Amino acid sequence: MSAETLEILEPGLLTTVQDQGRTGYQRYGVPVSGALDTYALRVANIMVGNDENQAGLEITVLGPRLRFLADTWIALTGADLTPLLDGEPVLPWQAVEARSGSVLAFGEARDGARAYMAVAGGIDVPVVMGSRSTYVTGSIGGFEGRALRSGDVLATLPVDSNGRKIENRLPEHLDVPYYGHKQEIRVVLGPQDSAFTAKGIAAFLGSEYAVSLDSDRMGCRLVGPKVEHVSGPDIVSDGTALGAVQVPGDGKPIVLLADRGTTGGYTKIATVISADIGNLVQAMPGDTVSFSAVSVDEAHDILRERRGILRDIKKAAGADAGLSIVVDGEPFEVTDEAGKTMAWTDPPGEESSTAAGWAKATIDGRTYEFDVEVRRTE
Repeated sequence: MSAETLEILEPGLLTTVQDQGRTGYQRYGVPVSGALDTYALRVANIMVGNDENQAGLEITVLGPRLRFLADTWIALTGADLTPLLDGEPVLPWQAVEARSGSVLAFGEARDGARAYMAVAGGIDVPVVMGSRSTYVTGSIGGFEGRALRSGDVLATLPVDSNGRKIENRLPEHLDVPYYGHKQEIRVVLGPQDSAFTAKGIAAFLGSEYAVSLDSDRMGCRLVGPKVEHVSGPDIVSDGTALGAVQVPGDGKPIVLLADRGTTGGYTKIATVISADIGNLVQAMPGDTVSFSAVSVDEAHDILRERRGILRDIKKAAGADAGLSIVVDGEPFEVTDEAGKTMAWTDPPGEESSTAAGWAKATIDGRTYEFDVEVRRTE
């Protein structure tokens, strides 16, 4: 049973409950939402012994002030917003004990724009369409479908710690990220790069762009040299992926983020690779962004490297053994109704055993056959 753990004394600029997002509903027009910097939230959850998909707080630029109503463990990752627990600095990217009655506050934004706070057990708000994430524009999920306000009280799910002390931190070979004010972002060109002139593509890849004040969770709007179209910006609306770089008629790129619409009718010159989304969303208004092109294979290699870092962090934190489900050679993440991960696409540790089988399913009179493997890792 959940217990009341956090009282919001002051909400900050924009503080919301987020997890890894609401997948599987874009076909109905429902945005994925979720943490903008999913890597930072994943690490925060690992630090306090949670499943990676548990809900935490996304804190934007100006942080909240909150009081703990019970003893717990927290981890703060992402931006350095000068967190203070009872007036003392909080060490970032590691587990920190917070006592009942303690007050957590934030000061100036020293590096980055969005911080993430995980609490042991995870924040307990209703699961809506498989996720606890907040989509403020649609009043979906999170705490009453909105940003947090003064007086809100948040509960956390039970923790089975067996009385152990949580002392998780980054492995010694990993440094606390520093974001700075110039982001170098890698992209895969397309899917409509042919709709742009050679001059337009050269401008996009060879220029610096400033992050606009109009940026939000839906998109990072950029100001700089115009990206020139061959004939115009409009296409028949199609699906929008995380990191897609739309270019409307004014030639100013917009990188689509977690709260993006599910379809769009502007040409997309490129897509930001998933490993670089976290750095992009840490850019403050006025910070600069530049782009470089990589191949799909290079993007996959970078993603594998990021997953390797997460494996190292899990090992250092003593994460439990994991399972992966592989269907016809492709791994799939499997979650339960509460959003807890039951099988990972890339579980921590080394593979220790595998069971394989053959399955078939009939849907609307058509029969599908496939091979299934269950892999256990330690």
